[in-house]
Amino acid sequence: MRSPRRRLLAGLLLAPLLSGCFSSSGDATSSSDSSGSDGGRLRVALAFTPTQNFSPYGQDAFHLSRLGVAEGLTRLDANGTAVPALAESWSAEKSGRSWLFTLRDAKFQDGGTVTAQAVATALTHAADADPAPAALSGVKLTAEAAGEEQVRVSTGVADPSLPLRLSNPSLAVFSPKAYGKKGTANPVGTATGPFELTRVTGDTAATLDRFDDYWGGRAQASGIDATFIADGTARANALRTGETDIAEALPVAQIASLDKATVHETNTARNTSLHLNTRSGPFADPKMRAAAREAIDTAVIAKDLYESYAEPAQGIYGPALTWASGKRIGPAGRAQAADPDGTSLTLATYSNRPELPEVAQVLQQQLQKAGFKVKLEVRDYSRLESDALAGKFDAFVLSRNMMLDTGDPVSVLTSDFTCDGTYNLSLLCDKKVDAAVAKARTLSETGARQDATMAAEATVLGTDAVVPLVHLKVVTGIGTSVRGTLLDPYERAFVGTGTRR
Repeated sequence: MRSPRRRLLAGLLLAPLLSGCFSSSGDATSSSDSSGSDGGRLRVALAFTPTQNFSPYGQDAFHLSRLGVAEGLTRLDANGTAVPALAESWSAEKSGRSWLFTLRDAKFQDGGTVTAQAVATALTHAADADPAPAALSGVKLTAEAAGEEQVRVSTGVADPSLPLRLSNPSLAVFSPKAYGKKGTANPVGTATGPFELTRVTGDTAATLDRFDDYWGGRAQASGIDATFIADGTARANALRTGETDIAEALPVAQIASLDKATVHETNTARNTSLHLNTRSGPFADPKMRAAAREAIDTAVIAKDLYESYAEPAQGIYGPALTWASGKRIGPAGRAQAADPDGTSLTLATYSNRPELPEVAQVLQQQLQKAGFKVKLEVRDYSRLESDALAGKFDAFVLSRNMMLDTGDPVSVLTSDFTCDGTYNLSLLCDKKVDAAVAKARTLSETGARQDATMAAEATVLGTDAVVPLVHLKVVTGIGTSVRGTLLDPYERAFVGTGTRR
């Protein structure tokens, strides 16, 4: 028998970073509901096809999170604060480089008990993955069991945002049976969430069944049938015809034709931005990057393409982070724009988010008007990501929730804009940027960390490596018979124990 839990006071938590609260469609049931009511199976249409066979160490980890399959030591509440998940409490140790997490009583879906050693093994595998998960960009993380019920997680330098970082879906905990060779993990039947992944049909569908021993209570839905539909119009049609109960990321152009009761919008920290390849091609020249920035009219994109579901971007962090606008400072050190004079470039984006090809077409027109020659390339994201990260395009249009990886605004700057960043689509390597981000990472006091974050944002924008275009709302389609869908500003949660039809 495991000994009774010794409650620790939750240690340092960064103050709320995102305004608002989680909402759910209809009359949601609390995640602790264990009444055993059976709402039948849910049909869910997701926008992005799995790219790595549901590996938890890449973007597929967010499928596992949204579908209620996997979870880590912590999770984010809607205010951006780390709250308990598999860990019921935690505290920072004196050195500041390690934290002690006390585990709750929980089971793996294969019947095993969640032990400190199992958690340490899971985190070690994540830290050893190549490439590293975005949440660990620039972080040296180690984990060890400290008895049966506690795990000590350490970083190379003090990391005040570690509880936030551990909420990332790529740092989810799986049973020892999940792990094979280095950098691999099989999530089928080995996670801890309310739904167990039981079958994967290539990159088109997945079957999940309810996990009745979930520590948070028995889910109301008996299972989930997930389909991956990259075409936004097809997702909207599936909702309209009753072929799916929940449809992710509806196209703005389809909203007017849908039953208003099925359309739900969520304020998020998501931006659409233009990333410019700073390593090779025309945008290795900062003067050409400045020319591209000056050619772009973001108001046209917000008004004509996104209608009321976006607004022109003010920076990397949008209005969902209410503290950001009052602390924003203007970019400094921007280069003077050069004359494009017929310079050729390749602009790429993906079709999974339906407005992006249209955004790319408008950008193509605006850049051509300024004197560039622009070739446009559009593919499914799963066939585009590796080429984008390898710098095979001169410019890339990306839609990204800037708080998705950790809920910490500094971490996204680390992964997206530093020399060692693992999601650095601009291939930016700038000493001033790295120094500004490193300074922000060392600060634990909320106001000071926010100030340093905005100073780092200004430094990034000063390079013109990225041109923020619009701040977005996300539109989800939910059938009128469905209750309890999670509308998460972080876009990590979608289906919970109270979701049913």
